[in-house]
Amino acid sequence: MRGSNLNPKKKDTMANTAQAKKRVKQAEKSRIRNAGQRSNLRTFIKKVLAAVKEGDKEKAQAAYNIAVPIIDSAVNKGIIHKNKASRSKSRLNSKVKSIA
Repeated sequence: MRGSNLNPKKKDTMANTAQAKKRVKQAEKSRIRNAGQRSNLRTFIKKVLAAVKEGDKEKAQAAYNIAVPIIDSAVNKGIIHKNKASRSKSRLNSKVKSIA
């Protein structure tokens, strides 16, 4: 449960120190930025999956080649873990190669 405490009598607290207030602002900015980048990542993965579902190997390969650097940049930005990126690329590649 985001933003709620386990104790129902206790109210949510706000940051008291200047440092904590700044961290709240920074966390919100990064949350919004990360959400956009995560959405972009998912979009490109879906494009590969859609091309695979159509059965168009050239389109799927082109979409895969576009998606791979985006997946890698998500790792560098800390959006996803490197093992998740490797797993995603491997699964996408195997689906692209499975098209007859």
